[in-house]
Amino acid sequence: MTPPDAKADLHQYLRDAREALLWKLDGLSEYDIRRPVTPTGTNLLGLVKHLAGVEFGYFGPTFGRPYDELMPWLGSDTDPNADMWATADESRTQIVALYRRAWAHADATVEALPLDATGTVPWWPAGRNQVTLHRVLVHVTAESHRHAGHADIVRETIDGTAGLLRGIDNLPYADASRWAEHRARVQRAAEQASDG
Repeated sequence: MTPPDAKADLHQYLRDAREALLWKLDGLSEYDIRRPVTPTGTNLLGLVKHLAGVEFGYFGPTFGRPYDELMPWLGSDTDPNADMWATADESRTQIVALYRRAWAHADATVEALPLDATGTVPWWPAGRNQVTLHRVLVHVTAESHRHAGHADIVRETIDGTAGLLRGIDNLPYADASRWAEHRARVQRAAEQASDG
Protein backbone atom coordinates (compact mmCIF):
# COMPACT_ATOMS: atom_id res chain seq x y z
CA MET A 1 0.00 0.00 0.00
CA THR A 2 1.35 3.41 -0.94
CA PRO A 3 1.40 6.13 1.70
CA PRO A 4 -1.28 8.82 1.40
CA ASP A 5 -0.45 11.96 -0.55
CA ALA A 6 -2.70 14.72 0.79
CA LYS A 7 -1.79 17.19 -1.93
CA ALA A 8 -2.46 14.72 -4.75
CA ASP A 9 -5.75 13.65 -3.13
CA LEU A 10 -7.00 17.22 -2.73
CA HIS A 11 -5.91 18.11 -6.24
CA GLN A 12 -7.76 15.10 -7.69
CA TYR A 13 -10.97 16.06 -5.89
CA LEU A 14 -10.66 19.55 -7.38
CA ARG A 15 -10.14 18.06 -10.86
CA ASP A 16 -13.20 15.84 -10.40
CA ALA A 17 -15.37 18.85 -9.50
CA ARG A 18 -14.15 20.74 -12.57
CA GLU A 19 -14.99 17.88 -14.91
CA ALA A 20 -18.39 17.32 -13.30
CA LEU A 21 -19.29 20.96 -13.81
CA LEU A 22 -18.27 21.08 -17.47
CA TRP A 23 -20.08 17.82 -18.20
CA LYS A 24 -23.34 19.53 -17.23
CA LEU A 25 -23.02 21.79 -20.30
CA ASP A 26 -22.78 18.89 -22.77
CA GLY A 27 -25.55 18.65 -25.31
CA LEU A 28 -27.39 21.79 -24.23
CA SER A 29 -28.25 24.80 -26.38
CA GLU A 30 -26.83 28.28 -25.81
CA TYR A 31 -30.15 29.24 -24.30
CA ASP A 32 -30.26 26.33 -21.87
CA ILE A 33 -26.72 26.83 -20.54
CA ARG A 34 -27.48 30.51 -19.88
CA ARG A 35 -31.07 30.61 -18.73
CA PRO A 36 -31.75 31.23 -15.05
CA VAL A 37 -33.60 28.35 -13.41
CA THR A 38 -33.73 29.62 -9.83
CA PRO A 39 -35.14 32.84 -8.37
CA THR A 40 -31.54 34.05 -7.84
CA GLY A 41 -30.62 33.47 -11.49
CA THR A 42 -28.43 30.37 -11.13
CA ASN A 43 -27.40 29.10 -14.56
CA LEU A 44 -24.82 26.64 -15.85
CA LEU A 45 -22.50 28.92 -17.82
CA GLY A 46 -22.51 31.46 -15.00
CA LEU A 47 -21.26 28.79 -12.59
CA VAL A 48 -18.36 28.05 -14.94
CA LYS A 49 -17.56 31.75 -15.30
CA HIS A 50 -17.67 32.24 -11.54
CA LEU A 51 -15.33 29.33 -10.83
CA ALA A 52 -12.83 30.56 -13.42
CA GLY A 53 -12.48 33.75 -11.39
CA VAL A 54 -12.34 31.77 -8.13
CA GLU A 55 -9.45 29.61 -9.34
CA PHE A 56 -7.51 32.51 -10.84
CA GLY A 57 -7.95 34.54 -7.65
CA TYR A 58 -7.21 31.95 -5.01
CA PHE A 59 -4.29 30.33 -6.83
CA GLY A 60 -2.96 33.58 -8.32
CA PRO A 61 -2.60 36.80 -6.29
CA THR A 62 -3.06 34.89 -3.04
CA PHE A 63 0.34 33.27 -3.61
CA GLY A 64 2.01 36.09 -5.55
CA ARG A 65 1.35 34.32 -8.85
CA PRO A 66 -0.59 36.87 -10.92
CA TYR A 67 -2.47 35.87 -14.05
CA ASP A 68 -2.65 37.67 -17.39
CA GLU A 69 -6.39 37.29 -17.92
CA LEU A 70 -8.69 40.27 -18.18
CA MET A 71 -11.94 39.67 -16.30
CA PRO A 72 -13.66 43.07 -16.24
CA TRP A 73 -16.69 41.67 -14.43
CA LEU A 74 -14.68 41.01 -11.24
CA GLY A 75 -15.28 43.77 -8.75
CA SER A 76 -18.00 45.33 -10.91
CA ASP A 77 -19.61 48.31 -9.22
CA THR A 78 -22.70 48.09 -11.42
CA ASP A 79 -23.40 44.36 -11.05
CA PRO A 80 -22.00 42.52 -8.03
CA ASN A 81 -23.24 39.26 -9.60
CA ALA A 82 -21.54 39.87 -12.96
CA ASP A 83 -19.41 36.75 -12.56
CA MET A 84 -22.50 34.53 -12.16
CA TRP A 85 -23.97 34.91 -15.65
CA ALA A 86 -22.78 35.22 -19.23
CA THR A 87 -23.65 38.16 -21.42
CA ALA A 88 -24.80 37.52 -24.98
CA ASP A 89 -21.31 38.55 -26.16
CA GLU A 90 -19.53 35.98 -23.97
CA SER A 91 -19.56 32.67 -25.78
CA ARG A 92 -19.56 29.20 -24.26
CA THR A 93 -16.25 28.57 -26.00
CA GLN A 94 -14.68 31.69 -24.46
CA ILE A 95 -15.89 30.96 -20.93
CA VAL A 96 -14.97 27.27 -21.00
CA ALA A 97 -11.53 28.16 -22.41
CA LEU A 98 -11.12 30.76 -19.65
CA TYR A 99 -12.00 28.12 -17.06
CA ARG A 100 -9.48 25.69 -18.53
CA ARG A 101 -6.78 28.40 -18.44
CA ALA A 102 -7.71 29.00 -14.80
CA TRP A 103 -7.21 25.26 -14.19
CA ALA A 104 -3.77 25.39 -15.79
CA HIS A 105 -2.79 28.42 -13.70
CA ALA A 106 -4.12 26.81 -10.50
CA ASP A 107 -2.49 23.47 -11.31
CA ALA A 108 0.87 25.19 -11.83
CA THR A 109 0.53 26.84 -8.40
CA VAL A 110 -0.41 23.55 -6.74
CA GLU A 111 2.51 21.78 -8.38
CA ALA A 112 5.02 24.55 -7.58
CA LEU A 113 4.23 25.03 -3.89
CA PRO A 114 4.19 22.77 -0.85
CA LEU A 115 0.94 22.44 1.10
CA ASP A 116 2.33 24.59 3.90
CA ALA A 117 3.21 27.49 1.54
CA THR A 118 1.63 30.68 2.86
CA GLY A 119 -0.28 33.38 1.07
CA THR A 120 -2.68 36.24 1.66
CA VAL A 121 -6.21 36.34 0.27
CA PRO A 122 -6.51 40.03 -0.74
CA TRP A 123 -10.31 40.21 -0.44
CA TRP A 124 -10.61 38.50 2.96
CA PRO A 125 -10.61 40.63 6.14
CA ALA A 126 -7.27 41.36 7.77
CA GLY A 127 -6.55 38.92 10.55
CA ARG A 128 -8.27 36.08 8.69
CA ASN A 129 -6.62 36.41 5.29
CA GLN A 130 -3.38 34.52 5.96
CA VAL A 131 -3.71 31.05 4.44
CA THR A 132 -1.74 28.00 3.39
CA LEU A 133 -1.97 26.24 0.05
CA HIS A 134 -3.62 23.39 1.95
CA ARG A 135 -6.41 25.66 3.19
CA VAL A 136 -6.93 27.19 -0.25
CA LEU A 137 -7.05 23.77 -1.91
CA VAL A 138 -9.70 22.66 0.59
CA HIS A 139 -11.64 25.93 0.20
CA VAL A 140 -11.65 25.96 -3.63
CA THR A 141 -12.41 22.22 -3.82
CA ALA A 142 -15.37 22.65 -1.47
CA GLU A 143 -16.63 25.66 -3.42
CA SER A 144 -16.21 23.83 -6.74
CA HIS A 145 -18.12 20.80 -5.50
CA ARG A 146 -20.83 23.05 -4.07
CA HIS A 147 -21.31 24.69 -7.46
CA ALA A 148 -21.13 21.32 -9.23
CA GLY A 149 -24.05 20.34 -7.00
CA HIS A 150 -25.90 23.46 -8.09
CA ALA A 151 -25.18 22.44 -11.68
CA ASP A 152 -26.63 18.97 -10.97
CA ILE A 153 -29.93 20.51 -9.95
CA VAL A 154 -29.96 23.07 -12.78
CA ARG A 155 -29.25 20.40 -15.41
CA GLU A 156 -31.85 18.02 -14.04
CA THR A 157 -34.37 20.88 -14.07
CA ILE A 158 -33.57 21.67 -17.70
CA ASP A 159 -33.73 18.22 -19.27
CA GLY A 160 -33.75 15.50 -16.61
CA THR A 161 -30.07 14.60 -17.02
CA ALA A 162 -28.57 13.56 -13.69
CA GLY A 163 -25.46 11.87 -12.41
CA LEU A 164 -22.01 12.36 -10.98
CA LEU A 165 -19.67 12.35 -13.98
CA ARG A 166 -19.76 11.46 -17.64
CA GLY A 167 -20.08 7.68 -17.70
CA ILE A 168 -20.54 7.43 -13.90
CA ASP A 169 -24.10 8.35 -13.04
CA ASN A 170 -24.11 6.54 -9.65
CA LEU A 171 -27.92 6.62 -9.67
CA PRO A 172 -30.01 3.68 -8.45
CA TYR A 173 -32.59 3.73 -11.29
CA ALA A 174 -32.08 3.83 -15.01
CA ASP A 175 -35.59 4.41 -16.32
CA ALA A 176 -38.06 7.25 -15.99
CA SER A 177 -40.88 5.09 -14.62
CA ARG A 178 -38.80 4.07 -11.58
CA TRP A 179 -37.97 7.73 -10.94
CA ALA A 180 -41.66 8.65 -11.23
CA GLU A 181 -42.52 5.97 -8.66
CA HIS A 182 -39.75 7.20 -6.37
CA ARG A 183 -40.83 10.83 -6.67
CA ALA A 184 -44.45 9.88 -5.92
CA ARG A 185 -43.30 7.96 -2.81
CA VAL A 186 -41.30 10.99 -1.60
CA GLN A 187 -44.27 13.28 -2.30
CA ARG A 188 -46.63 11.04 -0.30
CA ALA A 189 -44.20 11.03 2.65
CA ALA A 190 -44.02 14.82 2.57
CA GLU A 191 -47.82 15.12 2.53
CA GLN A 192 -48.25 12.59 5.34
CA ALA A 193 -45.66 14.39 7.48
CA SER A 194 -47.35 17.73 6.96
CA ASP A 195 -50.76 16.26 7.87
CA GLY A 196 -49.42 14.76 11.11
